[in-house]
Amino acid sequence: MAERGPAFCGLYDTSSLLQYCNDDNLSGTSGMEVDDRVSALEQRLQLQEDELAVLKAALADALRRLRACEEQGAALRARGTPKGRAPPRLGTTASVCQLLKGLPTRTPLNGAGPPRRVGGYATSPSSPKKEATSGRSARRYLSPERLASVRREDPRSRTTSSSSNCSAKKEGKTKEVIFSMEEGSVKMFLRGRPVPMLIPTELAPTYSLDTRSELPSSRLKLDWVYGYRGRDCRANLYLLPTGEIVYFVASVAVLYSVEEHRQRHYLGHNDDIKCLAVHPDMVTIATGQVAGTSKEGKPLPPHVRIWDSVSLSTLHVLGLGMFDRAVCCVGFSKSNGGNLLCAVDESNDHMLSVWDWAKEAKVVDGKCSNEAVLVATFHPTDPTVLITCGKSHIYFWSLEGGSLSKRQGLFEKHEKPKYVLCVTFLEGGDVVTGDSGGNLYVWGKGGNRITQAVLGAHDGGVFGLCALRDGTLVSGGGRDRRVVLWGSDYSKLQEVEVPEDFGPVRTVAEGRGDTLYVGTTRNCILQGSVHTGFSLLVQGHVEELWGLATHPSRAQFVTCGQDKLVHLWSAESHRPLWSRIIEDPARSAGFHPSGSVLAVGTVTGRWLLLDTETHDLVAIHTDGNEQISVVSFSPGPFQFYHPPGLGPGRQLLRHQLRGLRDPVLGPGYL
Repeated sequence: MAERGPAFCGLYDTSSLLQYCNDDNLSGTSGMEVDDRVSALEQRLQLQEDELAVLKAALADALRRLRACEEQGAALRARGTPKGRAPPRLGTTASVCQLLKGLPTRTPLNGAGPPRRVGGYATSPSSPKKEATSGRSARRYLSPERLASVRREDPRSRTTSSSSNCSAKKEGKTKEVIFSMEEGSVKMFLRGRPVPMLIPTELAPTYSLDTRSELPSSRLKLDWVYGYRGRDCRANLYLLPTGEIVYFVASVAVLYSVEEHRQRHYLGHNDDIKCLAVHPDMVTIATGQVAGTSKEGKPLPPHVRIWDSVSLSTLHVLGLGMFDRAVCCVGFSKSNGGNLLCAVDESNDHMLSVWDWAKEAKVVDGKCSNEAVLVATFHPTDPTVLITCGKSHIYFWSLEGGSLSKRQGLFEKHEKPKYVLCVTFLEGGDVVTGDSGGNLYVWGKGGNRITQAVLGAHDGGVFGLCALRDGTLVSGGGRDRRVVLWGSDYSKLQEVEVPEDFGPVRTVAEGRGDTLYVGTTRNCILQGSVHTGFSLLVQGHVEELWGLATHPSRAQFVTCGQDKLVHLWSAESHRPLWSRIIEDPARSAGFHPSGSVLAVGTVTGRWLLLDTETHDLVAIHTDGNEQISVVSFSPGPFQFYHPPGLGPGRQLLRHQLRGLRDPVLGPGYL
């Protein structure tokens, strides 16, 4: 430990920095240019930050060593101590303070002595006010060599976590995980959210965060992705000439062959995809993603990826460092060979940018709207015309001479909707929009005025529009869940209602013949037509997925989550065998060794037993009011385990299932 002392003791002293900032001689008499003084100040600030990181690293190392000593002492005490002698024990806080006091010190940068300690905390030798008015001592500037040497003092200074709190609880912390020996658990953090995991009993006594295991030689390959993102995304479902439908969920773009029941996946993104567009060549795809954070904690900027749907190779990456928060809309131009691509981000001004995507060069950008933007698309017959719409607006943009200009759509005698939700184009170039009031408006080609209106086309918002090859129009409703076929004169020809379990319509895509593909807000994809109705093609959870368990003997698994849904899936057909809604959001699931009973833990402290064959609820039990993070059956008969949360003092509860006084639960389940 002694060699670490000079790395952090006495370094973090702000007196010289304050003197530098308050020295009256800085103006005109120092002989340094303003830029030089600012550069020196930045170097000094960087040094302070590096020294603080070294301090945190060394303190964390000291705590780890102290914890190891205490654990060794506890082991010795467990073996027994001489009669009449109590084993020495030093409190954690006192141990740390004594350890720090014993470390060698280093003279601060301003030449003053080591800082005084009051109550165990270091204090500056003088107050900032006193420092500012004291004599004008000579300022010392950092040389590049000195700065580099400090940064080399501890190579882990940028990756080691901050120190943990000094408590009696035996707990080890790093930047990524928290290990609790008393609770026998490891807590990981995914995007700031703790995810607790219990350590197997046989591994708990010897478990260490510092142990590193070799990676297995085998590698996993993604086989199937369950689900679809329709809850908060639009216009993200298309049919490709290969017979595959393309859509996305999480950070994966899925190409699903319905006829062959086979999936391919584009895995180029490093965070959630938010939008998708297909090039006029029907091979090139554009997808835009949200901002994220890497495993190392570094920011991942939002961007657009252009990729080939045949080879699944990335062709171009656009906008790294130029978009803010997320890319919410993308669209290719149509009539000029698809040379241009438009994109809208989720910054406060929702910037609209136009790109020459093959050259990865931005052509022009401009502020779109302060409100949410839901659609951005090029006109199919004029590459200089773009349309954007969203909350309280629809804009008609002109791209001329390297600049963008916009005209707002005029509703005139019609009531202005709260949201313009979707856009499509008719064969003659007219624009059709659907809004939150359930209306369809037709805007004449080249104009910004309504030429025709279909009021009350849907009860609730019109979420999806699709112009078909035969000149008819299909609209999808939100609240009424209806898919309606309209003639060329906007008369209603046919309609069908989507089942309530699948949710409201989000988007509509044209398939082969009269087939339509419908994406819903409950993250389902349906296949069918307005004449025959729709059947389920893809299903997923509506909200966060938390529970997952595999069947002990069959190619089946169960999932459950915040949406109160429990799905039993076939791993062979990749479809749900059955689904059940429960009263509370679920957090965990586990199969009985026989596979005939499924246990589900909830956020309210209740756990349920379901019959996997009949789907019936056979028992309910409550243990406290904390969420149940893990449920599990023991290999032996009639025992069921779960920890009600992972707080201090929690014990593993065991239930003898045969003793449950529930008339429905019989001996045939165990």
